[in-house]
Amino acid sequence: MNILVLNSGSSSLKYQFFRWPNPQPVGSGLVERIGANTDASLTHKVFNSANPAAPPVERRDSLPLPDHETALHEVVRLLTEPPGGIIQNPDEIAVVGHRVVHGGETFAATTFINEEVKAAIRRLFALAPLHNPANLRGIEVAERLFPQARQVAVFDTAFHQTLPEYAFRYALPTALYAEQRIRKYGFHGTSHQYVAAQAAEYLQNSDARLITIHLGNGCSMAAVRAGRSLDTSMGFGPLSGLVMGTRSGDVDPSVLLHLLGPLGYSAGQVSTLLNQESGMLGLSGANDMRDISRALAAGDARAQLAYEIYAYRIRQYIGAYAAVLGGLDAIVFTAGVGENDALVRRLVCREMSFFGLELDEELNEQRESGLRDLSGVGARARVLVIPTNEELAIARQCAELLG
Repeated sequence: MNILVLNSGSSSLKYQFFRWPNPQPVGSGLVERIGANTDASLTHKVFNSANPAAPPVERRDSLPLPDHETALHEVVRLLTEPPGGIIQNPDEIAVVGHRVVHGGETFAATTFINEEVKAAIRRLFALAPLHNPANLRGIEVAERLFPQARQVAVFDTAFHQTLPEYAFRYALPTALYAEQRIRKYGFHGTSHQYVAAQAAEYLQNSDARLITIHLGNGCSMAAVRAGRSLDTSMGFGPLSGLVMGTRSGDVDPSVLLHLLGPLGYSAGQVSTLLNQESGMLGLSGANDMRDISRALAAGDARAQLAYEIYAYRIRQYIGAYAAVLGGLDAIVFTAGVGENDALVRRLVCREMSFFGLELDEELNEQRESGLRDLSGVGARARVLVIPTNEELAIARQCAELLG
């Protein structure tokens, strides 16, 4: 069964193509800067199924792509035409799996997409304005390009629907929850679920008490026990919790009232400030950790402080979630920063031996692929690095839905 997984962002499109049940992708790609004033960049890779360890055949293009429909047409061309073609025509695709960021309380599981589901995704635009519109746009384009395929939605929020009510409710008037569904939803659920399952398998402990730490441009953590999410750092929207690339994470609500009142900010200006101008960008002047790392190496004091604040917030949540879990078997670093930034891991694990966490400094500095155990001698709780693979997780959930 051919499964195409699409992850549509506001100006990007990621994809992977699987010949299920083989979990190794046949092809993958990334389109960036869709709709920008400059040409979009497109990277397309074809993997050697007979030798997964062999480097992929890679193709890079730069061309104008004004919208997602044009971008997906280009993806179809790359999938079907030599030299990178892996299918004869789009009709060979049986399932298209879509990542959808916000499913509210409506969706607790993977679901087939129909008009009712699309309407529900549209109603949730206000809760994820940077994500759900782009997700729906990708769905509607895929329906036109792959009319014979089953369209499937996998929701970031679904994994966190196991949170107990005392964890997901805010201390606000009950009517705001009952009538407006204002509560904690959580995000990055597909990633947290995937790496938690990998960690439990590695530990050979189905009841493992895990803290999963997803660190990319967006960042979140989850307390997971026996494969169930018990708490998570993102809340009503994907803004709260950890310090992120451009998002502030947790901020005292009094600051927002001060911005809106005495300082005269509009709601739109506050939203822009918190979502696009804060986080590591606001602290250091850059939002890419590689740039901040280079500034740190050059002695930049703002970069030093930004790293310290970033790691400190993670350490705070580790302490809170160890209490939620009643103990700790492992912490799991994942996503771009979590998998690749040794300094972040070192700062987070510093002086954490009272939790049983001991980091092997030498192992931490090594750059390897796959699951890595960076635990030092005598560690009671493991320090793991597990590459996330949301596309594989989505493909697996699509296959399970089809039975």
